[in-house]
Amino acid sequence: MLAQAEDSWIDFNVGLFLDQFWSNTVDGLAYGSIYALIALGYTLVYGVLRLINFAHSEIFITGAFGAYFAMEALGLKPGPTARLGIVEIIGFLLLMMAVAMIISGASAVVLERVAYRPLRKRNAPTLVFLITAVGASFVIQQLFFVTRGANPEPALRLIRPTEVFTIFGARVTNIHILVIVAALLLMVVADMFINRSRLGRGVRAVAQDPVTATLMGVNRERVIMLTFLIGGVLAGAAAVFYMLQIPQGVVYNGGFLLGIKAFTAAVLGGIGNLRGALLGGLLLGVVENYGQSLLGGEWRDIVAFVLLIVILMFRPTGILGESLGKARV
Repeated sequence: MLAQAEDSWIDFNVGLFLDQFWSNTVDGLAYGSIYALIALGYTLVYGVLRLINFAHSEIFITGAFGAYFAMEALGLKPGPTARLGIVEIIGFLLLMMAVAMIISGASAVVLERVAYRPLRKRNAPTLVFLITAVGASFVIQQLFFVTRGANPEPALRLIRPTEVFTIFGARVTNIHILVIVAALLLMVVADMFINRSRLGRGVRAVAQDPVTATLMGVNRERVIMLTFLIGGVLAGAAAVFYMLQIPQGVVYNGGFLLGIKAFTAAVLGGIGNLRGALLGGLLLGVVENYGQSLLGGEWRDIVAFVLLIVILMFRPTGILGESLGKARV
């Protein structure tokens, strides 16, 4: 009987699931916040262009490398957590965020100019855009592979995880709080910008009816560039939070699986819906952590995609299912 249990290909461990329920919830919300920030880039571009920008995952990892190089330039070394004062830590974080956001935002704009704009001018079919996005993703990956190699960068630890309080026995650390709160604030700012600003109205107008929006004086190319820029900036912020959560995660293909999960989160919440991206990201992060405890660590990623299939069977447009062009203020 014991041998049969050891040879089992699935570990249905209800006890572990219950024991780690709150711990997995906290960790899941942190990971889900990162997924949601990246998912916003997917959902914005899809809402405006009806394009799945699969190269967005590499925009994310470009920001991660930018933040990593900034930390190296400031003198941080691999090994134990740096001993820095609170003012120094805040300064490091702000600089990392600025570098990652600028690099990711600029990379997203360059990607749109080089890869997608020439195709739009030639009225290329949708399939050509999709193939180009996949190709651009692999090109950026291989550039990092050639220049940095296949191994992850040595971990640079800026903040030591420290318990701030507990929830039903689950540790809530300073990194959990920073990642979740900062990500939520950024998502609220992005939502307010799209729904309440003049530029945001232009984005929604192009998403709803690009021809009419152009006739009304909206510069469609400027809106498209702005959309890629916003998505890239948010991906850069997500890269910094990811480095705080997983210091050893900066590697040439580190954005691939994370990008697919973020795209899954966008579809789960309702592709083209900003608030749906937030909901989908948080839900995905929590559920995959639950699945890891209940079924075993190797099932973590499988649970995420099974959840997507189940939700889409009953809600084909996602949980919220409202497009950017129809979003209500």
